Amino acid sequence: MPTVEVNIPDHIEMQIAQFVEQGEFVSQEEAIEQLLSAGIRAYKTSGPVDEGDSLEDEGMMGHDDEYVF
Repeated sequence: MPTVEVNIPDHIEMQIAQFVEQGEFVSQEEAIEQLLSAGIRAYKTSGPVDEGDSLEDEGMMGHDDEYVF
Protein backbone atom coordinates (compact mmCIF):
# COMPACT_ATOMS: atom_id res chain seq x y z
CA MET A 1 0.00 0.00 0.00
CA PRO A 2 1.45 3.42 -0.90
CA THR A 3 2.35 5.81 1.87
CA VAL A 4 1.14 9.40 1.66
CA GLU A 5 2.15 12.31 3.86
CA VAL A 6 -0.38 15.09 4.45
CA ASN A 7 -0.57 18.12 6.70
CA ILE A 8 -3.89 18.54 8.49
CA PRO A 9 -5.14 21.23 10.86
CA ASP A 10 -4.77 20.54 14.58
CA HIS A 11 -8.53 20.36 15.14
CA ILE A 12 -8.91 17.53 12.60
CA GLU A 13 -6.01 15.60 14.12
CA MET A 14 -7.66 16.00 17.53
CA GLN A 15 -10.96 14.66 16.18
CA ILE A 16 -9.21 11.64 14.67
CA ALA A 17 -7.39 10.98 17.95
CA GLN A 18 -10.72 11.22 19.78
CA PHE A 19 -12.30 8.66 17.41
CA VAL A 20 -9.43 6.27 18.19
CA GLU A 21 -9.70 6.88 21.96
CA GLN A 22 -13.45 6.21 21.83
CA GLY A 23 -12.83 2.91 20.04
CA GLU A 24 -14.37 3.96 16.72
CA PHE A 25 -11.11 2.93 15.03
CA VAL A 26 -8.23 0.69 16.11
CA SER A 27 -5.52 3.15 15.09
CA GLN A 28 -4.98 6.59 13.64
CA GLU A 29 -3.93 5.01 10.36
CA GLU A 30 -7.18 3.01 10.13
CA ALA A 31 -9.23 6.10 10.99
CA ILE A 32 -7.57 8.20 8.30
CA GLU A 33 -7.92 5.44 5.69
CA GLN A 34 -11.61 4.86 6.48
CA LEU A 35 -12.52 8.55 6.70
CA LEU A 36 -10.67 9.36 3.48
CA SER A 37 -12.38 6.46 1.70
CA ALA A 38 -15.79 7.66 2.94
CA GLY A 39 -15.00 11.17 1.74
CA ILE A 40 -14.05 9.91 -1.71
CA ARG A 41 -17.27 7.87 -1.95
CA ALA A 42 -19.31 10.92 -0.91
CA TYR A 43 -17.47 13.10 -3.43
CA LYS A 44 -18.18 10.61 -6.23
CA THR A 45 -21.86 10.53 -5.26
CA SER A 46 -22.43 14.26 -4.96
CA GLY A 47 -19.73 15.62 -7.26
CA PRO A 48 -17.55 18.63 -6.57
CA VAL A 49 -18.88 21.39 -4.35
CA ASP A 50 -18.68 24.95 -5.62
CA GLU A 51 -16.96 27.06 -2.97
CA GLY A 52 -19.65 29.72 -3.44
CA ASP A 53 -22.46 27.30 -2.56
CA SER A 54 -22.50 27.70 1.21
CA LEU A 55 -25.75 26.84 2.95
CA GLU A 56 -24.65 28.75 6.03
CA ASP A 57 -25.30 32.06 4.30
CA GLU A 58 -28.81 31.05 3.22
CA GLY A 59 -30.34 30.03 6.52
CA MET A 60 -31.30 26.57 7.69
CA MET A 61 -30.80 23.84 5.09
CA GLY A 62 -30.48 26.45 2.35
CA HIS A 63 -33.89 27.98 3.13
CA ASP A 64 -34.70 31.35 4.63
CA ASP A 65 -37.50 29.86 6.75
CA GLU A 66 -36.72 28.73 10.25
CA TYR A 67 -38.71 25.51 9.85
CA VAL A 68 -38.25 23.17 6.90
CA PHE A 69 -40.59 20.24 6.25
